[in-house]
Amino acid sequence: MAVHATRIRRGALALATMVAFSGRPIPAQNTAVVSAPALRLSIPHRDAPWAAYLPSRVSPPNLTNSGLLDSLVRDGKLYLSLHDAITLALENNLDIAIARYNIPIAAVDLQRARGGGVTLGVNTGIVQNTPGAGVGGIGAAPSGAGAGGTSGGAGGAGAGASGLVQSTLGTGTAVSSFDPIISGAFNVDHQVLPVINEQIYGVPTLNTVTTNGDVAYRQAFASGTRLTVLLYNQRQSANSPFFNLSPSLSSTFEFKVTQPLLAGFGFLPNTRYIRIAKNNQKISNLAFKAQVIATVTQIENLYWDLFNAYQEEQVKERSLQFAQQSYSNAQKQFGLQAIPEMDVVRSETEVAKRAQDVTVAKTNLQLQQLLMKNALTKNLNDPVLLAMPVIPTSEIDTGAVAVQGDAGELVQTAMQDRPELAESKIDLRNHKLTLKTARNALLPAVNLVAYYAGNALGGQLNPNYGAGATPGALPPNTTNLPNGFGGVLRNAFNNSGQEYFVGGEVQIPIRNRVAKADQYRAELEYRQSQLFQQQLRKQILIEVENAQYSLEQSRARVDSATKARDLAQKTFQITQQEQKLGSGSSFQTLSAQHDVSLAESDLVTAMTAYEKARVQLELTTGTTLEEHHISMEDARTGTVSQP
Repeated sequence: MAVHATRIRRGALALATMVAFSGRPIPAQNTAVVSAPALRLSIPHRDAPWAAYLPSRVSPPNLTNSGLLDSLVRDGKLYLSLHDAITLALENNLDIAIARYNIPIAAVDLQRARGGGVTLGVNTGIVQNTPGAGVGGIGAAPSGAGAGGTSGGAGGAGAGASGLVQSTLGTGTAVSSFDPIISGAFNVDHQVLPVINEQIYGVPTLNTVTTNGDVAYRQAFASGTRLTVLLYNQRQSANSPFFNLSPSLSSTFEFKVTQPLLAGFGFLPNTRYIRIAKNNQKISNLAFKAQVIATVTQIENLYWDLFNAYQEEQVKERSLQFAQQSYSNAQKQFGLQAIPEMDVVRSETEVAKRAQDVTVAKTNLQLQQLLMKNALTKNLNDPVLLAMPVIPTSEIDTGAVAVQGDAGELVQTAMQDRPELAESKIDLRNHKLTLKTARNALLPAVNLVAYYAGNALGGQLNPNYGAGATPGALPPNTTNLPNGFGGVLRNAFNNSGQEYFVGGEVQIPIRNRVAKADQYRAELEYRQSQLFQQQLRKQILIEVENAQYSLEQSRARVDSATKARDLAQKTFQITQQEQKLGSGSSFQTLSAQHDVSLAESDLVTAMTAYEKARVQLELTTGTTLEEHHISMEDARTGTVSQP
C-alpha cells in the first residue's frame, strides 16, 4: 500500500496553492546556533578528600531564549519555517527542558544504588504543559496528574501507571552500604562513687577517671559479605590502693566477617538496585525520546494550525476587499440608477458579514501566533516579542510521495521504534529481577561468622598499691606490661593475646507471611506487566492502521476540495463575465466570489488536516525524529548543532 506524505521545503516563493492564498512572496531563511550549558549526568567529582561531605550545586536554569529566535525576525515579524520551529522547540520548549532533568536524575539514582542505597525511581511520563494543538488545556482535557505535570505516573518508585502496580519492584533482603563507613567515639568519664565497705577498695570514696577512644570500619560487598574492623582503647585511673595499675591501659582489636549462605547470598540480591537503576536509566533515556517525539509532534500540529489560521485570514481579507469594492461599485451604479437599491443593501450586508469573518479570523490567528511563540520560547517577557506577528513560511506539497510500504512494514517499524514498547520490555526485566530476589528473600537467614580479636593490657604501677593491706594478702607489686599506649597497641596486633571464633547464625521466621506475600505479589505484577505489553502491541497496531486510514481520507479530502475550489473559481469568472456583458447582477458575482472564499477555506482546512495526518503517521510509527533528522544528543543538550 502506498502511503502519501508531504515534503516540507524552504524556499523564496510559496507553492502554487500558497501563492493563491497569500498573493505575496515569502522571505528566505537563515539560522543561527547558540550553545547552552548542558546538564551534568553525574554528581561533580573533586579530588579533595573532604569533597564527599560538601553539597553539589546545580546551576539555575537558563531562561534566555536562544539566538536563533532573533535571527528569524525581519521588519518586526517572525518568519518561521517548520524546521526553524522544531529547532527552536528543541532549544527553548519548557516541556523538553523539564523532561531533560530526568536524565541526570536517573544517572544520580544509579550512583546512589552503587553506594548500596535503594533506588528512588525515575519519571517516565510525558510533560504536556505547553498549550495548543489539542494539548495542555487548549482544545483538550487538562494534562495528566503524574509528577511534574506529566501524563503518567512515576516509574520505578512503586506508584505504577496505566493500570499497573509496581509496589514490589526491588523487593528482597536488606542491602548494606557498599561505601566504607568509618566511625569513632571519644569520651572521658569522671566518676565519684561512695563505698559502703571500705575493705573492698581501701578508700571511703572511689574516684575513677575513664577515657575511651574507639574506631570502627564497616563495609559490605556485592557478594553479601559484611566486613567489620573495630579497635577499642581505654585508659582508667583510680584512687584505690587495690588497683595495681593506675592508670591502666587496654586495647582490643576485632576483625569480623559475616557471609549470608541462604537469604541474601550472592551477587543478584545484593546488586539488584544497581541493575534496576541501570535499567531505569535506559527507561529514562527512552522516556526522554518519547518526550521529544511528543513535543515535536505538538509543534508540527501547532505549526499547521498557524498555517491554517494565517491562510484563513488571508482568504477572509480578500473576500472582504472584494465585497467592499462591489459595494462601492453598487453605490455608483445606484447613483446612475443602473441597479435597484436592494442590490446596494445586499452588498452592504455582505460587507458587514465578511468584516465579522475577518475579525474572527484575525483573533484566531493572533491566538495561534501566541501559542506558537509560547511553545518556542523560554520566556515572553519582551512585549515586542509578545505582540510580534508570526508568519509561517513552509509549504504543503500534497502531491509528493515520501513514504512507501504496506501496513505490515509500517507496523513492524512501529514495533521497533516506538519508545514506550522498548520501555515496557526493560520494565519486564526489572520485574524478572524482582521475582528472583523476592524468592531469595523467602529463605531462612543463615550466616557464617568468622571472628579474630587481639587483646592487650598495660599501664603504670599504682604507687599506693597495697597500702593498708594485710601483709601477704596481695601479690608482689611487679609487672612486665608496657607502660604506654604504643606498646599496648603493638601487643594487640602481635598475636600475643589472640581470640578466634567461627560459628553460624540462623533465623527462621515462622509462617513467613510478609516475605511470602511480597513474593506472590511480585509474581502478580510481573504477569500484569506481560499483559500490558501485549495490550501495547495491539494498541500500536491499531494506531498505525488508523493513521494510514486517516492519511488516505485526508488526501481524498484535499483532492475533492481542490476540485471544488477550481469549479468555484470557474463559476466566479463566468459570473464576472456575465456581469460585464450586462446579463448578470453584481450580487450574483458577489455570491460567486463568496463561494470561492468558502472553497479556498475548505481547501486550506483539508490541506492542514492532511499534513496533521502525516504527522500522526510519523508519531504512530515512531519515525518522527528520523523524518526530521533530529539528533537525541542535540535534544539532551538543548543546542542544535545542525538545524
